[in-house]
Amino acid sequence: MSDRPTVLFVCVHNAGRSQMAAGFLQALGKGRIDVRSAGSMPGDAINPVAVEAMAEVGVDIAGEQPKKLTDDAVVASDVVITMGCGDECPYFPGKRYEDWVLDDPAGQGIESVRPIRDEIKARVERLIESLEPELS
Repeated sequence: MSDRPTVLFVCVHNAGRSQMAAGFLQALGKGRIDVRSAGSMPGDAINPVAVEAMAEVGVDIAGEQPKKLTDDAVVASDVVITMGCGDECPYFPGKRYEDWVLDDPAGQGIESVRPIRDEIKARVERLIESLEPELS
C-alpha cells in the first residue's frame, strides 16, 4: 500500500478532461501522488484534440486509454474529482470529493480546448498545494 495520496479523476468518457487532469498531475506531482482516471461510460479512444493541446505544453497523454470507472478505483482513492459525470459517480463516505465544472472538449477544435486545458492545469496546481501536508 502506498503512503502517497491517490487522486482519481472521473468524467463520462475518460477521453478528455479527466485524461488532461491526470496528465498534469502526473507531470506536476513529480511522483509524489498516485494518479488514476476513469469514465462512467468510457469512450473508444482519447480525444486527439486533447492529446494535441497537452503536447503543446509538454505533457504526453497519447498512450493513455479510456478506462471504466469501478467502485474499487473509488475505494482505493483519497481524492475523487468528478467532471460532469453527475449521478454516475459512486459515493463512499470518508473520501474527499470535488466537482470541477469544466467545458467538455469533445468535438471542439484546438482553439476551444486550450482554455479548458489551462483551467485544468490551474486546478491541478491548487490540488497539489492542498495535498502538500500529505506529501512531506
